[in-house]
Amino acid sequence: MFSNDRWKEIFDTIRKNKLRTLLSGFTVALGIFIFIILLGFGNGLSNTFEGFFNDDNINTIFIFPGTTEQPFKGYESGRRIEFKNNDISSIEKEFSNYIENITPRISTAGIVKYKTKANNYSIRAVGPAHQYNEMTIMMYGRYLNEDDIKYKRHYVVIGRLVKEDLFGQEDPIGKYISGSGHTWKVIGVFQDNGGDEEERMLYIPYTTLQKLQKNTDKVDQIILSYDPKIGYSGAMDLEEKLITFLKKKKDIDPKDRSGIYIRNVADNLKDNQRFASILQLVISFIGIGTLIAGIIGISNIMVFVVKERTKELGIRKAIGASPASIIIMILQEAIFITTISGYVGLISGITFLRFIGDKLEADYFITDPYIDINTAINATIILIISGAIAGYIPARRAANIKPIIALRDE
Repeated sequence: MFSNDRWKEIFDTIRKNKLRTLLSGFTVALGIFIFIILLGFGNGLSNTFEGFFNDDNINTIFIFPGTTEQPFKGYESGRRIEFKNNDISSIEKEFSNYIENITPRISTAGIVKYKTKANNYSIRAVGPAHQYNEMTIMMYGRYLNEDDIKYKRHYVVIGRLVKEDLFGQEDPIGKYISGSGHTWKVIGVFQDNGGDEEERMLYIPYTTLQKLQKNTDKVDQIILSYDPKIGYSGAMDLEEKLITFLKKKKDIDPKDRSGIYIRNVADNLKDNQRFASILQLVISFIGIGTLIAGIIGISNIMVFVVKERTKELGIRKAIGASPASIIIMILQEAIFITTISGYVGLISGITFLRFIGDKLEADYFITDPYIDINTAINATIILIISGAIAGYIPARRAANIKPIIALRDE
């Protein structure tokens, strides 16, 4: 089966039928290539959905004030709800059995300067618990602590990219930056898996910003983390209880959906995981359909190939070739072409994913597309086996044809 003469014969056949061989190989390679690309993109989309939540702890709830739609207890509709410091302590007291930590957040922005360098940055006024909720990773120095909040210190924790912009290679710890007409002492540098936008932020004590804003006690939002042991159903129950509690405290109609907004990371994550799974299933179905189309294409080509060589096969039988040797010859040629083409498609698909991987996130929300190498190899093997089967069926039919009939075939 693997004699030099047989291989020479196969290569001679390929040389004489370059277009046919090219079409057969292209069909196989394209099927594997498209299959790998589709599965890779599916995995990339799943990575994107998961990445949306890398910035926050899963057991985190964000509470936002809204604008009422219903009049209630003498208040007109369209009332803007405001959160204050005492709302934080009230929630902490009411839900002490659930809550692990809680922090306010006040968002602002401004020009921040160090020596001759300046840039516009987002600034968040927060409490110490914010580090846990946002999964902030300290690179140098420390995060804000309770004493910073209590004494309303002019301390700041800067993001990695802020440090690079303003300080370059210089150690920023203990240095002073200016912003909003005040100076701030840098006590730490952080990094964040949420991406570049998160690392271009600065964190300051919320009490310090409130003092600078004419001693107000208003906060933009409240962020809390709960005990993970309560599970998904417990988190949903806590969400409902928080809404009910705050609506009662703020005199909001219980049926008003706009007075209080809550983003429960666990709920968002579950919804997106479900959507990502369905999307990946659809893409996998299309990929498998592509493989099947490739198999059908190979079958059609092999039927044509055997039909085209019917007279040649008849001559071989007339001079003594056995049906088995004819079947083996056609099978060997089909497997050879399918194997080479399959692995060309495999390598091309994986190379393409690696080349284009970091270029799709911004415009197409596909992050780090990849395919499991075992899945890719197994798909290629399946296509090779299918190619062998596609060659065997018409080869068996041709091997059993009588030489006189084959020689008359046009």
